[in-house]
Amino acid sequence: MEFLLVIVASYLIGSIPNGLIIGQTFYKTDLRQFGSKNIGATNAYRTLGPGPAFWVFLSDALKGVVGVLIGQYIGGSALAEVAGGIGAIAGHNWSVFLKFKGGRGVATGLGVVAMLSPKVTLIVFIIWAFIVYFTRYVSLASIVAAAFVPITMWILNARQEFYYFGMLAALFVIARHRPNIERLLAGTEAKIKAGGKPETGSPKEK
Repeated sequence: MEFLLVIVASYLIGSIPNGLIIGQTFYKTDLRQFGSKNIGATNAYRTLGPGPAFWVFLSDALKGVVGVLIGQYIGGSALAEVAGGIGAIAGHNWSVFLKFKGGRGVATGLGVVAMLSPKVTLIVFIIWAFIVYFTRYVSLASIVAAAFVPITMWILNARQEFYYFGMLAALFVIARHRPNIERLLAGTEAKIKAGGKPETGSPKEK
């Protein structure tokens, strides 16, 4: 019963559509109508600029942090922490408030990893930043960084529960990036470029 409560509570926290709320409340913009139509930080960056994207990223990452804290508080075990993290990521990816649609799970997953293993977080963030800087492909950076989570956890001899979480989270992120992978292979994936407040009724393309 405790694990079920952890998963449900963290799922509901993860389901909060921060990008949609921030865009509509402060910028009168529905991110689902612009760019990639995703409510995550990358589309917020392209559509609204770096400032709004930072707050979307931070608030999405905090969902992962809260998910782990819920597991700590209710379950009190490493497995419960992992369950809370998975629940938060699942909520972000398949939000009950958005008819089970959502983001890619990168920021929320990073928040979970930050709670489980700060060293792994630092390493994968450096990998992500390095790839973004030299290629300008956020999707490629996210996919590679996600793949390195379980690898880095294994190298650093993380707890077994955290290692298995890393593998599952990596699969989550990579699966959610399937359309991006197809565009990367076709050479049509959009590179990151900061935007500004879009004109009403004039959606920006990818």
